[in-house]
Amino acid sequence: MKILYAIQGTGNGHVSRAREIIPYLEDYCQVDILVSGTQCDVELGVPVKYRFKGLSFWFGKNGGIDMWNTSVNANLPNLRREIAQLPVEEYDFVINDFEPVSAWACYKKKVPCIGLSHQGSLLSKKVPFPLKTDHFGQFILRNYAPAMMHFGFHFENYDKNIFTPVIRRQIRESELDELDYYTVYLPSFKDERLIKKLSYFSEINWHIFSKRAKEVYQVGNILIKPITNDEFVADMAKSKGVFCGAGFETPAEALYMEKKLLVIPMKGQYEQQCNAASLEKMGVPVIKSLKKRHFAKIAQWLESDEKVTVYYPDITRIIVRKVFEVNVQRVLQNNNWDQGYQLTLKPSDLRQAELF
Repeated sequence: MKILYAIQGTGNGHVSRAREIIPYLEDYCQVDILVSGTQCDVELGVPVKYRFKGLSFWFGKNGGIDMWNTSVNANLPNLRREIAQLPVEEYDFVINDFEPVSAWACYKKKVPCIGLSHQGSLLSKKVPFPLKTDHFGQFILRNYAPAMMHFGFHFENYDKNIFTPVIRRQIRESELDELDYYTVYLPSFKDERLIKKLSYFSEINWHIFSKRAKEVYQVGNILIKPITNDEFVADMAKSKGVFCGAGFETPAEALYMEKKLLVIPMKGQYEQQCNAASLEKMGVPVIKSLKKRHFAKIAQWLESDEKVTVYYPDITRIIVRKVFEVNVQRVLQNNNWDQGYQLTLKPSDLRQAELF
């Protein structure tokens, strides 16, 4: 059996999770790897057969998505070419981590595609959602990377095909401590803005991990570091707490390490708004921005010793086995994209979804 494992390369979480999943996939079959997207700081560590530009969202500098750069870099003719050129028909099926090129190639060529991603969990009605409905955000989740069936990862087991997070071996084996500093990872804010805002808390030592810094430097009580995987993990493991965006992997890893956690969801990023709703329900404090009116909540978090307790067992092998032994044969025997597609898209969406 030969499969294609397609990974979204925007952000670090997809690639970090893939590093854990790939060895278990290889126990079952031959695996080729595809990565699309351009906003990742983590290396996969295995040969990649296909690298595509895909369709990426670009981080801004003021807490949201940079829609200008996202639009400028959204080369739809190139995306169509990538979809048309990808030979998905050479594979028995595709496992897709929210990756659009392979997903749409499978849809067009009627090749079985199984979603295995955090975003897949957000298609369930049983997960927490923000009070304000974002119809465009919901449309993106349903249409960005269509699949015949979805398995998801989330902070809790909200539904039957939703698993707890894949925690990297490096995280599980990290030596934990609680030194006198806080780890900060907020890539959608420019460094100067973070320094200005966090300097208000002058008695706190902050370690900011930056996508833009080329070398380590200090400004008062704030240490700025270029982001590298090993340095970030080591820093987080010995911190008093973690202040980050409402992505998925970093908050999950901080919770696993039993760290205090504070999150800011990115503006205009519906997935992070959904994550924030889940985290807040679990007891994690959430703030909307770095504006001064939220400083009291930051101060309260700094003074508090409260931590959210989670149980994230190492079940990656079990998840892969379930995907293969329980569901793959059913997909291969009944390769009906029209029927399977209805699991994630409403009929009215199908007319809008023919983007590529």
